[in-house]
Order: sequence, then structure tokens, then C-alpha cells
Amino acid sequence: MPTACLTLDLRLPAAMTLKDKRQVLRHLLDTARSRYRVAAAELDHQDLHQRALLGFAAVAADAAHVEEVLDEVERFVWSHPELEVIGSVRSWTEE
Repeated sequence: MPTACLTLDLRLPAAMTLKDKRQVLRHLLDTARSRYRVAAAELDHQDLHQRALLGFAAVAADAAHVEEVLDEVERFVWSHPELEVIGSVRSWTEE
């Protein structure tokens, strides 16, 4: 069963407080979970108000579907003008 993880390093230039940051991230993570059926979490930079490292994981019966889902998640995150994507890494688990 193919499994892949997508890690996105983000910058939130408009976030002046951790509360501002959490509001944006909560929307991203909750929407990704419900819309794309992925596991999603903030992985690092919890104490910095203008940085975030998010992780998304997907499992499916075939690799093409996993790739498609993670592509959609990545496009969804990139579509938000209030943040900048600094880096993106996709990794596959080996069975």
C-alpha cells in the first residue's frame, strides 16, 4: 500500500502573533483533513509566529492516487495569499 508524506515549510509575513498564525494554520489543517482525507499536523516552529512546518500524509491503494491527493493539498496551500511556501519535500515510505 503506497504511503507518502508532504512537508511544507511556510512563512506567514502578516502574522503578528501566535494567535494570528494559529488561525491560518487551523484553517489549512482542518480543511486539508476534511477535503482531501489526509493526516495533517504542524511539525515544527510552534513558538515562532511567522514560520510553520506542516506535514501531510496520504495512503491509498495505488501510488498515482496518493500523488494526486498530495498534489491537490500542495495546490491548496499555495493558493493562500497570506503565506509563502519556502520549501516542499515529498517522501515515500518503502514497504
